[in-house]
Amino acid sequence: MSRDEDFETGLARALRRTAGEFPPPSADLVRRSVGRGRRKRLFAAARTTAAAVAVVAVGGGALAMGPLGGHGDGTPERLRTGSQAPAAGQPPAHRRALVSGAEMIRTLTGLLPPGGTVSDTVGRDAEAGDAVVWPMAKLTYATARGTTALDVTLSRPTPGIPADQQGQGGCLPVQVRPYDRCATEKLPGGAVLTTTESFTYPSRDTGQKRWYAVLTAADGTEVTVQEFAGGGEKAASGAADPLLSLDQLAAIARSPRWEKALAALPTPPRAPGTGTGSRAVPGARMTRVLKSHLPRGGTVTDLHADDGLVQLVYDDGHGRNMVEADAQYDMADALAGHMGCAGVAGDCRAGTLDDGTLVKTVRGHSEKGGAAQVWLVDVLYPDGRRVVAREVNSYAEAAPVTRPRPALGLELLREIALDKGFFRD
Repeated sequence: MSRDEDFETGLARALRRTAGEFPPPSADLVRRSVGRGRRKRLFAAARTTAAAVAVVAVGGGALAMGPLGGHGDGTPERLRTGSQAPAAGQPPAHRRALVSGAEMIRTLTGLLPPGGTVSDTVGRDAEAGDAVVWPMAKLTYATARGTTALDVTLSRPTPGIPADQQGQGGCLPVQVRPYDRCATEKLPGGAVLTTTESFTYPSRDTGQKRWYAVLTAADGTEVTVQEFAGGGEKAASGAADPLLSLDQLAAIARSPRWEKALAALPTPPRAPGTGTGSRAVPGARMTRVLKSHLPRGGTVTDLHADDGLVQLVYDDGHGRNMVEADAQYDMADALAGHMGCAGVAGDCRAGTLDDGTLVKTVRGHSEKGGAAQVWLVDVLYPDGRRVVAREVNSYAEAAPVTRPRPALGLELLREIALDKGFFRD
């Protein structure tokens, strides 16, 4: 993933996990719409961010690749990473056993098609300790057809974290990545291969293309290979495809040449527990309640549910419409003073029911700058339970408008948000 996107996704998911009781003050939970897709990337993203200072340039000279993928003078085999101090509390002998950036560059370069030129090589050593640093290699590859930038990262899952909440594999929901073309394939032995055609700015369908392949082994170790058309990330803006096809990226990710390095990866420290007092509304219940309110005769696609959040696309025959519900416990203190309309953009109305329940309705526009309308109803019960029902007149907030206005309307959204069935079986 790109560093900017890693930081954004890591921050969003870290806030959700470590400060779930303190959501953004605004009732418009646009950021929460990325839910599980972003949470899956927290740990890899956080480690990437923490490892930025450990990136070491391994060499900048161009490398001419021979007809069989071999190299002449100036090969990565002859390059070394800069010296680094052992990780705190880590014996030097163990540090030497970890994967080096030079090794990563050698392997990646050896897997590229022959006849091209490699330059701008950068490698990062693996490091163990409280903050594990994953090994990485990055380079520029050029042929007579153009230039592309590639990088590869190896990683191991964090013990104590559910498998579906970490790693880079799997396709993100269309509500989050409307322009991605993503596919997954189960491989012999339990591995899963994910291939994705995307853009450097994934909320757009124009600009520099970013393609990537992720091989997730049965034990959770991953090889992530990504490619930016025309040069480094954000260094080009044309519509050209990357030089290497998705099949070629997948072949690099699947190569047995990574096996030795994968076996040498350090194991991250076990993640701390979330606490015995934490509660979450089951995704299956969220789905059942939300679907019970949808008008009959329509179709539901792109259903995506996680604890506390369900998203789907509803089509009544007049255009696709994104609908989501978000439910939480113990939110009274966190939302104190934020259930009014002060500072809320759009048409906002707030009130209090006879039992003290606070209800806010908002009709606004997409934060992503598009033409989509975003309607929501935010309900906060006196005991701190909270439900937000939200819809967009498109299948994704960053996607083109698919209907003149949202399909359900504020009254039905209010009915959904006030359904106490979210909190009981």
